[in-house]
Amino acid sequence: MKCLKGMRALLWLALGLLTAACANMGRPEGGARDELPPRFMRSDPMPGSTGVSRTRLTINFDENVQLEDAFNKVVVSPAQKQPPQVSANGKRVTVDFRDTLLPNTTYTIDFADAIKDLNEGNILDGFAMDFSTGDSIDSLRISGMVIQAENLEPAQGMLVGVYSSMTDTTLTSVPFERIARTNQYGHFTIRNLKPGSYHIFAINDLNRDYHWDRSEDIAFYDTVIVPTTEPITVTDTLFARNGEDSLVARQGLRFLPNDILLTWFNVNYKPLYLSDHKRPDRRRFTLTFGAPNDTLPQVTIVDGAPGAGRPSEEWARVHVNPTADSLEYWISDPEVLAADSLRLAVRYLKTDTAEQNVWTTDTLRFFFRDTAKKKKDKKKDDDTPKFTVDSVTGDTTFLPPPDFEYLGIKAIGGNSQELNKPLLIETTLPLASLDSAGIHLEMAVDTLWRPVKYTMVPDSSNLLLRSRFDMKWDAGAKYRLTIDTLAMTSLYGQWNRPFTHEFSVKSPEDYANLKMKLPGIDSLNVIVELLNSNDAPVYRAIKPAGEVEVNIRFIAPGTYYARAIIDANANGKWDTGNPTTSLQPEEVYYFAKKLDLKRNWDIEQSWIIDELPVDAQKPYAILKNKPKLKRGETAPQNEEEEEEDNIYDSEANPFDRTGRNRRNTTGGGMSRSNGIKRATY
Repeated sequence: MKCLKGMRALLWLALGLLTAACANMGRPEGGARDELPPRFMRSDPMPGSTGVSRTRLTINFDENVQLEDAFNKVVVSPAQKQPPQVSANGKRVTVDFRDTLLPNTTYTIDFADAIKDLNEGNILDGFAMDFSTGDSIDSLRISGMVIQAENLEPAQGMLVGVYSSMTDTTLTSVPFERIARTNQYGHFTIRNLKPGSYHIFAINDLNRDYHWDRSEDIAFYDTVIVPTTEPITVTDTLFARNGEDSLVARQGLRFLPNDILLTWFNVNYKPLYLSDHKRPDRRRFTLTFGAPNDTLPQVTIVDGAPGAGRPSEEWARVHVNPTADSLEYWISDPEVLAADSLRLAVRYLKTDTAEQNVWTTDTLRFFFRDTAKKKKDKKKDDDTPKFTVDSVTGDTTFLPPPDFEYLGIKAIGGNSQELNKPLLIETTLPLASLDSAGIHLEMAVDTLWRPVKYTMVPDSSNLLLRSRFDMKWDAGAKYRLTIDTLAMTSLYGQWNRPFTHEFSVKSPEDYANLKMKLPGIDSLNVIVELLNSNDAPVYRAIKPAGEVEVNIRFIAPGTYYARAIIDANANGKWDTGNPTTSLQPEEVYYFAKKLDLKRNWDIEQSWIIDELPVDAQKPYAILKNKPKLKRGETAPQNEEEEEEDNIYDSEANPFDRTGRNRRNTTGGGMSRSNGIKRATY
């Protein structure tokens, strides 16, 4: 009996332990967070296999994995017409090829940063597999980085490809021979190349045809690249079954070049065509084109409409927007204005199928009908006085009807006037006449307003609606602009109400001034821009060839960043490149530190523009294509902090994992064809 009771006790104890075990199933508490990416264990076929004919590849890892945006991130080289189907299930990734594999060809499957573990999301960056359908495998590589030429932003997800030989039409008609895609840092590695020489390009392949179309972004390298290797000593980490690790040294290879810098741009090719036409109100109509054009269209009224045969110059005024692809016509002729429907013949340049601009003519109809107006109260309307008489002077002032539309006037810029800029005013309608005797500009002196001389001219930002007052302001003074009634009359007969604008001019003490010295490039024309926190230019100055410094005055206090453009053709703006003529875009450099400019400060700053590698210049604070931070990682705070150089083995990406230490082991940064750093002066 005691034995039976003992057995029951043991049984209850076992059940209790089993219940406790079930109750505690799940994530163990208190362990260290997993911060390691998945580790490759094996694959079928194995990396570097030859004679492969199967169309399915499986890869196993040490933990459960997931794929992120595999359709866009996973690249097979050479490119396939039908992209493979890539899927993840548990610890396995499967690749099913949907195209026939070519004979005697080395294939690369580059996963970029698409693979990460299921629980913590740790990314396995730069993972790739290779195999050959022949009896040997090609193994050379080219590595580098792609950035945007105009603002040094790292290019994410851009296609990079090579040709071993080229003709005039190869780039626009033949798919790349080998390809890769940039990761979130803009880095790329084209793998499994045959020995030989290569032309390299980067494109944003919008239509997935693996070659460049003129509307797509592109980068190219100036010279032919010959990939090579050099022996190095590599340190590996080995893991034992019990989890312990140890370091071992072995001989490996460094694949060169590993510091190619490609700067992408757009040739700004857009087909020219008429994309839209409207008549938003009775007084104006608009024409919108698919691309800028220096040649204005010829607009003529078609037979049967009022003013038939007359060109637009006789009955309208045109405003061209800054990008020259939108035209706004203000109708000035009363007969044309009154027509609810206009038929216009528009003769303009249009891009044909041979990509040549040729003249074409469209007949367009523009409709506009006024909305129904409310019925007037005749009795009330009759009681409204039509004029008023001044009881002192006896002057008579005529009054418009109650629904009369006045010409609107507004001052641009508010009540605080910049010391170094003109005063701008804007009207709601184009002007037909302007009586300068009714426009008064005065300055406050003690308690009196005293008139000052001014020059008033149309402003180039909008010649039809804006005017500017050019004059030298007295610092800190108070001014008043007064525009009398009837001083301005629009094309359509409206006149203005009395308008008064009082404003104060800033003092020199309200500004900061910056003197930027640019040693080493005194023979070059340089545009220096101050940028805001959105990387947008707010101030600019030009350093002509022969000068060593540039002065930017009247800067509002604040935090700024600086960009320098090497203005090779001295036209005062950044110019794009052209791959068909081997013209690179004009070079751009960033000052690596922020500039804190304070009120009433004069700052002198020296800037050696190529002191840092070009890919490490742009401050992190204004970087738009910021890489995703790993769990527990914080954004860089100290822009000037130096980081250690890395030594890369044959399996590693030739860049560090953070994307901030982008210097190679030769001591330089990303190079172009003319040196370790991008330019030599």
